[in-house]
Amino acid sequence: MKRILVVDDEPDLCDILRFNLQAAGYEVETARSAEEALNKNLTEFDLLLLDVMLGGMSGFDLAHQLKANPQTAHLPIIFLTALDSEENTLQGFRLGADDYVTKPFSIREVLARVKAVLTRAATAETPQTLSYEGLTMNHTDRSVNIDGTDVPFTRTEFDLLWTLLSQRGKVFSRQELIDQAWPPGVIVTDRTVDVNITRVRKKVGRYALCIVTRQGYGYYFCLS
Repeated sequence: MKRILVVDDEPDLCDILRFNLQAAGYEVETARSAEEALNKNLTEFDLLLLDVMLGGMSGFDLAHQLKANPQTAHLPIIFLTALDSEENTLQGFRLGADDYVTKPFSIREVLARVKAVLTRAATAETPQTLSYEGLTMNHTDRSVNIDGTDVPFTRTEFDLLWTLLSQRGKVFSRQELIDQAWPPGVIVTDRTVDVNITRVRKKVGRYALCIVTRQGYGYYFCLS
């Protein structure tokens, strides 16, 4: 689930955005100032909805600070502002903004822009290939090659293995794997996840031992 931080000093607007973004399937936190936002671990978020005119540090100043930090430079930013002049818009984009929404705005517009920015960010960040020793995955043609042999994978099996291999060592809960490998709205049980993991293990041969079960939580692809 994508995580969004809304930074705006208008409490009602924060509440409205949080409610609607959560209804759209996002995990949302809010901050009433740039200073409050900086007290959070911003590397945990996938998108920042940032008001320009904040008390204290401005949204522009916060964006400048984030883009100058290698740990947060990749964080997509959508500015929310009543400043609709061309110069203000250009300043926002010069600071690395991914989009610029002028107040007042419709919630549908914000949701559409959020979805578009997150899609672009995911496309830009997704590597085309992953490999571990003799195991290679190609995201473009959805192929899996194991020790020189192409092995057919279903879409779900491919997405499960890609998720685990792309973040080796990270433990994924069954729900997190469901979110990554099955379409939204599809009812999937924990047992279904386990069955598909079993199929993946059979197909990867000697690399099956790399897909480790963390009892009571989920699965991960071991580092060794």
